[in-house]
Amino acid sequence: MQLKIADSWKNILQNEFDKPYFKELLNFVDEEYKNHQCFPKKEDIFAAFDYCSFDDLKVVIIGQDPYHDENQANGLCFSVQDNMKHPPSLKNIFKEISTDLNQEIPESGNLEKWAKQGVLLLNATLTVRAHEAGSHQKKGWETFTDAIIKQISNEKENVVFLLWGKFAESKSKLIDIKKHTILTAPHPSPLGAWRGWFGSKHFSKTNKILQKLQKTTIKW
Repeated sequence: MQLKIADSWKNILQNEFDKPYFKELLNFVDEEYKNHQCFPKKEDIFAAFDYCSFDDLKVVIIGQDPYHDENQANGLCFSVQDNMKHPPSLKNIFKEISTDLNQEIPESGNLEKWAKQGVLLLNATLTVRAHEAGSHQKKGWETFTDAIIKQISNEKENVVFLLWGKFAESKSKLIDIKKHTILTAPHPSPLGAWRGWFGSKHFSKTNKILQKLQKTTIKW
């Protein structure tokens, strides 16, 4: 598989690209896409980096796995393609934004507009076999995405990390809390939403932090 990743990330991640595990990972992904239906589309695997340049990065949201049903995954965590029904977690994200910021729930569940404002929507695993949740876990993606989180922590300052649920919270060990802000909440899935996701106000809190830093706030 040919690696197509945005130029602003290439220098930051070059060390990872040269490692044996990453070459094995790309070979694995190549074979999976040749022999099975996989998501997202090949050209969208690195979409999170295409839409959010390293230089513009202000906020990181960490998800676990791409959606594994038809026409959902678009390379951005929690996001779906235009004209797709909002999955349960995304519904709850929009509900919280609606009450937190007093705004309408959008028709489209495509979060590209967030990414273009400097929000990295990073899944820990970037690909999945159709209808088989977690099928591409433990193949090397997590090593790669952990390295990305570490590089962001090392190379940048004052990034807001939004860690929702235990899995995302486990990534806090990769982040230098002297340089960055971490906000945690239960996962927005129907299982966790009533345990503190609703009312977490992460969207207004993030914008207040960005305002204090004299950065442009996010239009959620």
